[in-house]
Amino acid sequence: MKKVYAFLLTMLLAAGVLAGCGESAEQPKEEKKVEEGQNAGGEEAAFPVTIKDALDNEIVIESKPERIVSMIPSNTEIAFELGLGEEVVGVSDFDNYPPEAAEKEKIGGMEFNVEKIISLNPDLVLAHASSAHNSEAGLQQLRDAGVTVLVVNDAKSFDQVFASIEMVGTAAGEKEKAEQLVLDMKNKLEEIKTKAQGIKEEDRKSVFVEVSPAPEIYTAGTKTFMDEMLSAINAENIITEEGWPKMDPEAIIERNPDVIITTHGYYTEDAVGNVMSRDGWQDINAVKNKQVVDVDSDMVTRSGPRIIEGVEELAKAVYPDVFK
Repeated sequence: MKKVYAFLLTMLLAAGVLAGCGESAEQPKEEKKVEEGQNAGGEEAAFPVTIKDALDNEIVIESKPERIVSMIPSNTEIAFELGLGEEVVGVSDFDNYPPEAAEKEKIGGMEFNVEKIISLNPDLVLAHASSAHNSEAGLQQLRDAGVTVLVVNDAKSFDQVFASIEMVGTAAGEKEKAEQLVLDMKNKLEEIKTKAQGIKEEDRKSVFVEVSPAPEIYTAGTKTFMDEMLSAINAENIITEEGWPKMDPEAIIERNPDVIITTHGYYTEDAVGNVMSRDGWQDINAVKNKQVVDVDSDMVTRSGPRIIEGVEELAKAVYPDVFK
């Protein structure tokens, strides 16, 4: 379990580095054009479809994929939410949602098994920009073997999550389902924002988000997805540094957050108790008032269809009286 947690922390910190460097080849352009093939009469046809992926590669998918391999949990969650569970034949070692994903063949983690993927005879491999450059040689082996590889963007915002869902949906022949899913997610997000806007300024909470526990405490700063989520629920992030900084415990005590959110409870033992019992933290408002809450890490960090549920869980943790 600790190995899984270390992997997730590595992925978070890597994402933070990318975000701090502005747009890179691993990040999507602001606009990703998706062009569907047209028949002779000018009407749209489902396939072939041409998609410009996160690495700006033009990917042509000739027919609806019947066998899909997903290389990262967020892509897997998107595929299943779009009703593609039967088509998914392989997933990463870290996939744990939905439960049916555990029944699929495993293709490895950050170091994926090229031979295993090829043996599954996929029509489409859903790769991810967060690790694409580090695994370019393996991805090229797949392409050389005739496998279609689509690199999905490394979403850093709600809009980019929506773009990821629409990209996967278009590639897999479920464009309408993807568009409806995105619409539902947007509507739910607006409901949450509207409710949060009713919180009076004097009732607005300051929040510290702990993504890695002591002795090496890491948190979510500005220009991160978590920061955007806190803004959506009308809460103040006490961290003004960019990315995913390592924090000195004294700095956290000094900033005195009203609420402490931990996102590592699934991977570490007694996350809340660990925070509540730390030396010198007894005078922090969050600890004094027992406002230390662990939220589902996967919901608030995976850039997939459950991310809006994650926002709601975060809102309930910070403002339990408002979001019941």
